[in-house]
Amino acid sequence: MLKDYFKLAWENITHRQIRSWLTIIGIVIGIAAVVALISLGQGVKKVITDEFVKIGTDKIFIFPAGGFSSGPPGSATGINPLTEHDIEIIQRSKGVNEVSGILSKPAKIIYDRNTYFTAILGIPLDNSYKLWNEAYNFDFTSGRALKSGDKYKIEIGHDVANNKVFGKNVNIGDKINIEGQDFQVVGIIASIGDPGVDSGIIMPQDTAIQLFNATTPLGKEESELLVKVDQGADPAVVADTIKRDLRRSRNVKEGQEDFSVQTTSQLISSFNVILNALLGIVIGIALISLFVGGVGIMNTMYTAVLQRTNEIGVMKAIGAKNSDILKIFLIESGMLGLIGGVIGVIIGMGLSALVAFIGRTFLNTILLKAYFPWYLIVGALLFAFVVGALSGALPAIQASKQNPVEALRYE
Repeated sequence: MLKDYFKLAWENITHRQIRSWLTIIGIVIGIAAVVALISLGQGVKKVITDEFVKIGTDKIFIFPAGGFSSGPPGSATGINPLTEHDIEIIQRSKGVNEVSGILSKPAKIIYDRNTYFTAILGIPLDNSYKLWNEAYNFDFTSGRALKSGDKYKIEIGHDVANNKVFGKNVNIGDKINIEGQDFQVVGIIASIGDPGVDSGIIMPQDTAIQLFNATTPLGKEESELLVKVDQGADPAVVADTIKRDLRRSRNVKEGQEDFSVQTTSQLISSFNVILNALLGIVIGIALISLFVGGVGIMNTMYTAVLQRTNEIGVMKAIGAKNSDILKIFLIESGMLGLIGGVIGVIIGMGLSALVAFIGRTFLNTILLKAYFPWYLIVGALLFAFVVGALSGALPAIQASKQNPVEALRYE
């Protein structure tokens, strides 16, 4: 019997093709927008999570107050900056295996007699370098990484090398003037999708400290610290220990810290909260299209009830129950929603894949990535069917309650 209901619903939909297509347009637009946005949002979350997994769950990041880095080291300078003294305090904290800091500063760059501004990242070349290398492990398209003994040598990001900063390509061996000092390019870093690195320049930390006079009474200034915890230690517990030790050292009360200590898991959670909030707002807007599509289905089903009043009377006269009539119209409206959902899913997947391709090819970012988990596809189709069925509920109830005698006399 249920098979017959679906067959009858399909015949009614295909019998009025133009009206059916116009009805499901709203559902198509809504589902396409939702699928595209969610798949891109899930893609971004997956890329970020994968990047932090590469860094390792045994890492802890420390920033000055107000400072935050989204991936490979970014710039952050608080009112009370981190210093070499903080590294010494953290190194003595229980559960800490290694600590390393980097310095990040904006700088005036002169290349080919033109002036630009970009970020300079000073990385350590002593034993602590291996910690940053373990976490980020940059690949090079040409040249080499900085090594111990380098002073006026630099690595440049992908965008710097490929005319997106200076308007022309920069090659190995070229000279770039940074804050009045000439530096030679020895390495070009492969694109990682982080603008801070792709459009930045990396130099030895000691050289950067000298260049920017980044010293304090408590030692050299640090823009970000990376901590590796002892094997088997709980990063969250170690992070709490570091907070307590830094509060004592910097003479600040709990809740008034001028620094931020976050584990890899906490950073992932912070990103997810932000992304989910943004995604929720945008999807809410997209759901308006689904609402409009639902109204369209309701209108179509009311019209169908009026046009098929005699048909309803005949079915009731030959023994059809109210529940049978109700099921026929509910299935028909649900199928309208499902058809719109199938087309919407296909279009949405295509749109998100196109956006990811544009981001990868033209914007040179790995963050725009489409991800299609099975539950997204199945959920979208079920949601479309439910929207269609609910939109047709009132017309279906009206059709089921019609008096067969009055229905047969209706013209």
